[in-house]
Amino acid sequence: MAKQATPMKKTRARYSDAYREEALALADRVGTAAAARELGLQPSQLYQWRAKAQQKKNTSEREQSLADENARLKRQLAEMSEELAITKKAAVYFAKSLK
Repeated sequence: MAKQATPMKKTRARYSDAYREEALALADRVGTAAAARELGLQPSQLYQWRAKAQQKKNTSEREQSLADENARLKRQLAEMSEELAITKKAAVYFAKSLK
């Protein structure tokens, strides 16, 4: 009995981030289908790259807004702590003067 030949698996191509950015820029200029044909890619691949890039952009915007809010809250906490310390000192001073 002859051993059946197993087909070789096709390895997936890995593209650098710079290549993806250039491909998306080309897709914006000439259209997704034309860019995919020119680059030898499937249009769905460009759509996936675009979706991931948009998601990454939204995530970084969200992180930036959270960092801004965190800084604002830290400033507010520092102000409140200072006000509390002043109030405590004033209470001690007036308590001494009442005795």
